[in-house]
Amino acid sequence: MSEDENKIQEAVMAEMAQAGLHLGRQKAKGHPKMKSYVYAVQNGFQIIDLAKTAECLEAALKFLADSARDGGAVLFVGTAPSARTIIEEAAKTVGMPYVSRRWIGGTLTNFKVVSGRLNHYKDLIKKREAGELQKYTKKEQLEFDKEIAKLEEKFGGIVNLDKVPAAVFVVNTKMDEIAVREARRTNVPVVALVNTDTDPTPVDWPIPANNNAVSAVKYVMDKIVETIKKAKISENQLLAF
Repeated sequence: MSEDENKIQEAVMAEMAQAGLHLGRQKAKGHPKMKSYVYAVQNGFQIIDLAKTAECLEAALKFLADSARDGGAVLFVGTAPSARTIIEEAAKTVGMPYVSRRWIGGTLTNFKVVSGRLNHYKDLIKKREAGELQKYTKKEQLEFDKEIAKLEEKFGGIVNLDKVPAAVFVVNTKMDEIAVREARRTNVPVVALVNTDTDPTPVDWPIPANNNAVSAVKYVMDKIVETIKKAKISENQLLAF
């Protein structure tokens, strides 16, 4: 590695440290399969090797860029309260689907049924906007509004997901293990943040990092957003020819 490359890597690692990506869990809670990503233990807490984080993040970003460039959807999943707003904003910025409240069982493994519910939800929205629900009584219209609100809470983030996504990005695989499990069963690659208390083996593109701190999650999501934006621009340029 050249001197310039070393300086760039040091700058990246300094940014990561400032965002708190290196702060792992208590040693007593550490998962044995995360040992290779642990740099040291300080005051009983594991410190993540940021050189490896940078390497894993770069590989994950390349994969996500390729997926986006091919026109595939990346489903962002982050139901932890600290991650919800970050996930929603990131997904909306790059036009990707997201789950930020509760993972609905069968979202991937029973996508045909979920698609039916999505189509029903979109149909109700379309009819309400066109004024077609006004022919019903006020009580019936109120029931439609309640149904739409419930469907919005469940499916609002994936309303435009018309096929199984090309990849799933998960903030916390322990909290959203059902999402990871369904992705594995449907052969959808998983990119995820993995803290030192997490088994990384179910993840295709693990990124060893603190996934509890807002600053750490935002740092990674900003990198993902930037990467997908560039990939989409590249895709549009190719389509223009």
